Amino acid sequence: MSNTALVSTLAMVLVAVLLSLWQQLRLERDLLVGTVRTFVQLLAIGYVLAFVFQQDRWYFTAGVLLLMTLVATHNAAGRGKGVPGIFWRVMLAIGLGETVTLGIMLLLHIIEGTPRFVIPVAGMIVGNAMVAAGLVLNRFQADIRQRRPEVEAALALGASPRQAVEGVLQTAVKGGMIPTIDSMKTVGLVALPGMMTGSILAGADPLLAVKYQIMVMLMLSSATALSSITLGFILYPAYFNQAEQLVIPVAVK
Repeated sequence: MSNTALVSTLAMVLVAVLLSLWQQLRLERDLLVGTVRTFVQLLAIGYVLAFVFQQDRWYFTAGVLLLMTLVATHNAAGRGKGVPGIFWRVMLAIGLGETVTLGIMLLLHIIEGTPRFVIPVAGMIVGNAMVAAGLVLNRFQADIRQRRPEVEAALALGASPRQAVEGVLQTAVKGGMIPTIDSMKTVGLVALPGMMTGSILAGADPLLAVKYQIMVMLMLSSATALSSITLGFILYPAYFNQAEQLVIPVAVK
């Protein structure tokens, strides 16, 4: 794509801005800020990746992966304000999903252990694990408040904290995996996913693009499952004190 063609895509943003003005949605500022950040952030990471690919050193690759994990953790943990140790809980969940999934792919030689393969694949894993973690946090916090009487009744009858929140926990974990599962069910029917579309636009054979997309979908199902389940099991203890009483954390503003 030429630079002229890239700049021409701003016409699509202009359409969205005009519609916002017409309907008085007041989204013009957000659209413009989002557009500028898209250009700046992607161009910046483009130069960073070009440098890392050229150097081909493991410590540069590890640094990029760590940065992606920290940013994803910060974003997802913001949905659990007030929960003790939420940053480290979310980081463990995302990190485990990333490490196990990426590790399996490297051990089985599904992808090459070079920055050009590891960083983009890890980015997809971390991004989806971040979304899953945010959904688990949202669902768990909403349900634990709504079903508080049910949980406390179970505790009064002698149930352990784990037994008392089992229903809430299962619902939250499932909620974190729903987007990935829905994508797996409709992939190729509703839309062509980003990796497949990008490969085809780059001139790759459609069947080869399909193989890579299958790999990506299965990879993401593993990562989101690991992150969702891990976060669920290390999250619920934060809602109980030493006497095994339910304590709803208060968000700190």
